[in-house]
Amino acid sequence: MKRSMPRFDIVGQLGSLRRYARSLTSDSSDAEDLVHDALVRAYERRGTFRSGGNLRAWLLSIVHNAFIDKMRSRRSEAARVEQAGYLTDASTPAPQEHSVRLAQVREAFFDLPEEQRSALHLVAIEGLSYQEAADASGVPLGTLMSRIGRARAALRSMESAASSPAKNHLRIVGDPS
Repeated sequence: MKRSMPRFDIVGQLGSLRRYARSLTSDSSDAEDLVHDALVRAYERRGTFRSGGNLRAWLLSIVHNAFIDKMRSRRSEAARVEQAGYLTDASTPAPQEHSVRLAQVREAFFDLPEEQRSALHLVAIEGLSYQEAADASGVPLGTLMSRIGRARAALRSMESAASSPAKNHLRIVGDPS
């Protein structure tokens, strides 16, 4: 009876493989995973085992190499995560405040009279020069500039009203005032 492949008595080697994996990982769960990975590698590479070689030593070297590969992979992943941390901002402002503020500005913009809103839109949003905006609106340049000035003043007044605290109509109970 001629064999092309040497007989693998893996079951007899499991105790040694588990002990070695446990000494490498210091955790029984990680050790079991390591032994599993090593046995998969051994099976895939069974053709590289030399006939008459020491099966135990070969399997232990596969366990060792699998452990080294896993450690390198973890270090590499940790380095990538650390680098990603440097690329992101340490904190992100709460989007609610920004959304509320944006809604207030939008509302104030749409509360402007149509001719002021149109003039401001052409210059501030569309990026037209004053002359181009005046030509597009069909008004003299001075009229356009006056409308933009009034629109900006109205928005500034909205800004100052938003920044000044509203008068507190509540009073502390027991307060003599």
